[in-house]
Amino acid sequence: MAATTNFSVRMDSDIKRQCEALYNELGMNLTTAINVFLRQSLRAGGFPFEVTLGTPSASFVSAMLEAERIAKDPSIKGYDDVEEALMELKQ
Repeated sequence: MAATTNFSVRMDSDIKRQCEALYNELGMNLTTAINVFLRQSLRAGGFPFEVTLGTPSASFVSAMLEAERIAKDPSIKGYDDVEEALMELKQ
């Protein structure tokens, strides 16, 4: 068995509590979850997920521009409530 070591991490107590509950549902404790993250980091050669500044994808930007165009187009029927829209769909 490989030698182990301890390390201390400062984190928001609410984040810690939420993560403990989440990982408990997955059948592991926070220490095991951190070890999984670190092992996946080694396999990936970095973060095991994409880390970005939140720049939206091209398809997202395109969808938002289309939504703005539709919202401003007076020839496209709009609805004031969900029931009205659902009734139209049922016809």
